[in-house]
Formats: sequence, structure tokens, C-alpha cells
Amino acid sequence: MKERRLRSLGALTVAMALTSASVLTACQESLPPALHGYVEAELLHVGPVSGGTLAQVAVQKGQRVSAGQLLFTMDATPEERQADAAAARSERASAQLDNLRTGRRPLELAALQQQLRQAQAARAASASALQRQRQLVEQGFVSAARLDELIAQRDRDAARVRELQAQLDFAQQAARQDEIRAAAADSRAAQADADLAAWRRGQTQRLAPRAAEVLDVVHRPGEVLAAGAPVVSLLPEGALKVLFFVPETQLPQAAVGRLVRVSCDGCAQAQQARIRWVSPQAEYAPPVLYSNEARAKLVFRVEAEPMASAQLRPGQPVDIRFDAGQAQ
Repeated sequence: MKERRLRSLGALTVAMALTSASVLTACQESLPPALHGYVEAELLHVGPVSGGTLAQVAVQKGQRVSAGQLLFTMDATPEERQADAAAARSERASAQLDNLRTGRRPLELAALQQQLRQAQAARAASASALQRQRQLVEQGFVSAARLDELIAQRDRDAARVRELQAQLDFAQQAARQDEIRAAAADSRAAQADADLAAWRRGQTQRLAPRAAEVLDVVHRPGEVLAAGAPVVSLLPEGALKVLFFVPETQLPQAAVGRLVRVSCDGCAQAQQARIRWVSPQAEYAPPVLYSNEARAKLVFRVEAEPMASAQLRPGQPVDIRFDAGQAQ
């Protein structure tokens, strides 16, 4: 009696196990086949605009930064010197332009006016002497040669008056328009150089262009860097993408805009991602692919944008399944 009861219990256990196995197999068969891929990040590498010495790093790895927050500072000594020199050249060019536009200084004009008065007085004296000597020549008291000397002296003094009058008129006017335009162009060029030098001085402090997480700090204060060498690597919000490879047989399902389900080890639940790009060319399967089984050799690269990336990290292996619904 006891043996019969044990046999019945064993048969019931086997039947339950077979039933559970068949249910599990049916559930697995109902799921669409999984594709294997990984998470890739479109990192933002921030480096100096020009080469120099790294003076300060203001962030740490893993820190969250907001847009406009200070990331690092370069030694600004060379940029400050260049900015000061460019500002001085700009002031010099501007002063030269103003000088050409305004004419001579008041003291120079006063000196020219005094010289003109002296020349006018000399001309009047020579004209009066000529008039007196002309009467004496007519009366026979002075030779005709003396009269010629007085005429030449009068003409010389008159020419001197005209010369000084022309110099005074020229000094009271601005320079020629061609010279003014050339000086104005020089002034604009010097101002542009000053603005560029000031901008470079401001770029010695590099700010976060977007809200992001500091994924890595590559260099430390005191290191000499080349222009563009990354100092901080940022992971901006929404910069993660799911990368996977689709066999040729499943390519019609990988339509741009279609939703896929992404699951990973340790994820609480699968999440959705939208396909945003499908490679137009076929390629062979990459040498490193997160898969335990052999896949078709000819595949197409597909990128999908996660709808929510809080659970995903760069380099993390994931499984991708196509939703049963139509393409979105």
C-alpha cells in the first residue's frame, strides 16, 4: 500500500515537471529571437583651444555638471600678454586715425601764423623800400642795378608769404581721404586682433557646453597640452545609443522609426528604443560581439536611441527584440 502511494506521488512529480518544462518551452518559443548588441556613448571631449599648461581641473570623475559650469583652467599668462599687446596696437592705430582727421595741433598752427605775419611784414617793408628807391632812380641818385635788387627782394618776400599761407591752410585741414581710409582700415584690423586676443584669453577657462556626467578626467594640473587635447570626457544626457547587428533575413524588420525592446543583465525590466539609423551597406560580423551562439556572417549595423537610458551604461551588453507591433 505504501509502495503504491510512493509510485503515485513520483508519477505526479514527473508529470508536473514535464508540464512546467513544456510551459517554459512554449513561453520561450513565443518570444521573438533576441539580437545581441551593446551600448555605445557619443562622448563630448573638451580640450583647450590653444596649447599650454593645465592650471586647474575643477571637476571629478562621476560628477554631474550643468551647462556653463567650469571644467578646467589653462595658464593664461601668454594670452594675457598677447591681449595687452593687441590692445596697445589698437589704441595706437586709433590715435593715428584721429590725428589724420583733425589736422595739426593748435600750437603748430600758432607757430605757422606767426611765421606768416613775419613774412607779410617783410613783404611790406621790401615793397616800401622799392617804392622809395624807384623815385631816387628816376632822379638819378641811385643806379638801376640797385632797383633790380629791390624788385627781386620784394618778389622773394611775396613768395614767402604765399608759401606760409599754403602751409597754414594745409595744416588746418585733415589728411587726404585716401590716407584716412588706409588709417581706418589699419585701425579696424588692430581692433580685430585685440578682440581675438581677448577671446583667446577667455577661452583659457573651459566651461561645460551641456549638462552632462564627467565620464573621465584625462590630464592633471601641471601637464603641458597641445591644442585640442581632451582634458575632460563628458557623457551628455541622451548621448547613449544601442548598437546591434541584424542578419540579412531580419533586415525588413529593422525600419527607421521602429521600436525595439532592450534588456540587460540586472535591468529591472526591458525598455524601448527607437531605431534611428540602419547601415546601407552589409558587413561581416565584427570580431567582438556579445553572443553565445554563431550568427550569420553578413549583417547590417543598426543604431537605436533609448527612450530612457537611466539603467544603461557605455559598453554594457544588451539583448534586442523587435516589438510585435507595426513600425512607428
